Amino acid sequence: MVDHYFTVTPESKHNLTKFTTSIRGQEFVFQTDAGVFSRERLDLGSRLLMESLELKKVTTPLDLGCGYGPIGLMMAKELPHLKIYMSDINIRATELARENASLNGIENVVIKQGDGFTPWVQLLNSGLKFDLVVTNPPLRAGKETVLRLFKEAFDYLIPYGNLWTVIRTSQGAKSYLQELKVIFGCSEVVAIKGGYRVLKAQK
Repeated sequence: MVDHYFTVTPESKHNLTKFTTSIRGQEFVFQTDAGVFSRERLDLGSRLLMESLELKKVTTPLDLGCGYGPIGLMMAKELPHLKIYMSDINIRATELARENASLNGIENVVIKQGDGFTPWVQLLNSGLKFDLVVTNPPLRAGKETVLRLFKEAFDYLIPYGNLWTVIRTSQGAKSYLQELKVIFGCSEVVAIKGGYRVLKAQK
């Protein structure tokens, strides 16, 4: 049985691969491995999310469930004056994210391993405040897990902070939009393409 990527320690045998891609006009090299999400190429959902993402006036963004790092590293490259926070439950994924930051000459990132907002509790208690949470959620981990992450994002965002996410239409994007309206009070579809919907919710 193949490991699910939403796991702390994947048991899949290592199978390293590397690819190059362009995101928002910037070239990136990504080292990936078995046991992480979309290891062979940048998935269409993440690409649509990144292409749609609005970064003006952002000061403290979090890439929640960063995988091997494409979303967070894109933000770090585009916003070199900011510190970008990145986390994932998957130890292998966060190790790759650190390696990919180095491969792409990116230093303005803080990468931690852990479930949801757990890695950031100490910093949040010390005054850290996120104004943007971006996530390509682990849909295969189940709706309960995804909604827990959305609720945590609401709890830890500043007032008027935004959650951006992407979900396949066939995997319940319309239903998740309604769930986000319940949690946040305000949510909308920002983009639709290739069977994916980018959703934005504001606290």
